[in-house]
Amino acid sequence: MGTSLGAFPSSSAAGVKLLNGQYEVLTALPLPGAGGGLPAFAARHQPSGRTDFMAVRASPGAPPRANTLARLEGEVIPGLLTPLAHGPGPAPEGGEAYYVICPEPPGPSLAAPAASGSPWGEAEILHYVLRPAAHVLEALKSRGLTHRAIRPDNIFSGGAKNPVVLGCAWAAPPASLQPAVFEPPYMAMCAPACRGEGSIADDVYALGVTLLTLALGRTPLAELDTEAIILRKLSRGSFEALAADAELPSLLADLLRSMLAEDPAHRPSPALLLDTSTARSRKVTTRPPRRAQRPLTLDANPVWDVRSLAYQVATHPEPGARMLRNGAVTDWIRRELGANQMASTLEELVRWRAREGGTEDRRADSILVLRAVAVLDPLAPPAWRGILLWPDGVGPALAAAMAKGNEELAELRDFIISHAITLWAAQQGSRVDAATLRQQAQQMELWLRARAWETGIARLAYALNPLMPCASPLLRGRWVISAAELLKALDAAAAQPEVRRLAPMDTHLAAFIAVRQDHSFYLDVWEAARAGPPARLVLAELNLLVAVETRNNLGPLPQLSAWVGEHAKAALELWHSRTRRAALQQQLQALATGGRLQPILTLLDDPAALQADAEGLQHALARIGEIDAELAQIAAGSSTRAALAERIGREFAAGATLAALTAALVAAALG
Repeated sequence: MGTSLGAFPSSSAAGVKLLNGQYEVLTALPLPGAGGGLPAFAARHQPSGRTDFMAVRASPGAPPRANTLARLEGEVIPGLLTPLAHGPGPAPEGGEAYYVICPEPPGPSLAAPAASGSPWGEAEILHYVLRPAAHVLEALKSRGLTHRAIRPDNIFSGGAKNPVVLGCAWAAPPASLQPAVFEPPYMAMCAPACRGEGSIADDVYALGVTLLTLALGRTPLAELDTEAIILRKLSRGSFEALAADAELPSLLADLLRSMLAEDPAHRPSPALLLDTSTARSRKVTTRPPRRAQRPLTLDANPVWDVRSLAYQVATHPEPGARMLRNGAVTDWIRRELGANQMASTLEELVRWRAREGGTEDRRADSILVLRAVAVLDPLAPPAWRGILLWPDGVGPALAAAMAKGNEELAELRDFIISHAITLWAAQQGSRVDAATLRQQAQQMELWLRARAWETGIARLAYALNPLMPCASPLLRGRWVISAAELLKALDAAAAQPEVRRLAPMDTHLAAFIAVRQDHSFYLDVWEAARAGPPARLVLAELNLLVAVETRNNLGPLPQLSAWVGEHAKAALELWHSRTRRAALQQQLQALATGGRLQPILTLLDDPAALQADAEGLQHALARIGEIDAELAQIAAGSSTRAALAERIGREFAAGATLAALTAALVAAALG
């Protein structure tokens, strides 16, 4: 897209924040259409002065693909805008944003007005698009990675008679920006954040739809919404739904028929696509799904085939569960489709449901729907109360739900603790690695069950999304992904008076520290302390913060220590001696200006001194009890009354009264 060096403003002034210490994000110079659906800006590589880079901006609720970035960063793959660096940088509106640095696209996208319009010829498609894209996909496959963002507006012209370049796909969850038409139906039916990494076969599918788009000069099914596109593909098969009425060259038609196969196992590999003659000869049978003579109506939606039935049951779980339980589904499958084995399997699931719970057992109904959908359509993702998601899409799904603050968080929690992934995997047979999925599901469930549910959800979200920023409102627009940066961000936030009125700890901070610093013990202590007195909670908060400070060897944090010092006064209530408490308060005020948290914790959480204070209180209370007992004996007129009166008289004679003695003992207990 080529912006000349002279177009960039100078950044020689000191204090410019450099991403990864090398790249400056030039937020005043946006690059429209370069980020593959995300905002992109020009970037300068400071060591070399080069300016042919771009910074693609991520969204907090849709964190970048950490695993892919870690394995691909710095790699050189011809024909691909590979990630060069990533990290937080300045946002145009102020605060921080997260950016992925890539080379700048060499030209406009294939969807740009100057590049679209008339259909491409078959030779152009094969030479300039198919083969270079297949080379890239083969390189990604060899690394165990996927692209998951192949579509015309994220493929860029390499110039006249040059191959295309695949765009950035690293700054958002996989396939989260893909329109439904470019995704296989089993991916398109998931919410954008829930699609998971998928396989290279899913990239082959997206590439096939892209080739078809270029051949037609338009996007197929552009007039339909997402649900209509999914249902058309399910009922007709993808190739028939997208290209049945198109006049295509025979070679391209044969290639697209295999690239758009319903089962990913039937699609050609990228290596095979490099030899179009061989790929063409690899015939794929694309029989349309068996269609019933009479439809089954589910929630006012007529269903004619079994895969569409699976989708309707998944997206309408309550009426779907009722129709499974009352036998309407199995009767229709037997009568209209003749699928007796499938019907018998569903009947066994319904019998399990009858044994499991009563009619209103919502969880049992949810599990019934989950297992029934897997039987009806083995290609479909797990379905849970209207949410369809792949197991590796749980992390991005949690991030998206947390950003929106919606009720899906509770449903995702139930999905995990109900062993839904394990139950779904058991229905899949050899299609999935059931043992690995079961192990991952058990780990997720452990994280949830070991914590209060809102802390557990937050902890799981941070664990599954390594580049998800801490969502604490205390951080005020800062993108913090490491514990080392957390205290620095809190120190900066503490300069704001409205922040200082709040406690320097919340659920997000505690969960974030537990994950990014591996301090689960202190998280347990903090959660237990939330149900106790404020003084204990303050110490638990301090322990979490000091654990981060100690592990990361941070410099002085004056604003944070002052903030902590103000809120730590509540911990003085643990001390009974007034004299000791007054002395501690003076020491606390002095330490709060020192920029360190550890001395504050050492001062307030001193087990030996607290034990001595408690023993002093017990001694004073015991002495008061003795005097109370003696007074009771006097009042009762016991035989020892005279002796007691004489002893008390001597105490009066020494200059003390009984009331003064009692007051002195109480004062000793409190001071």
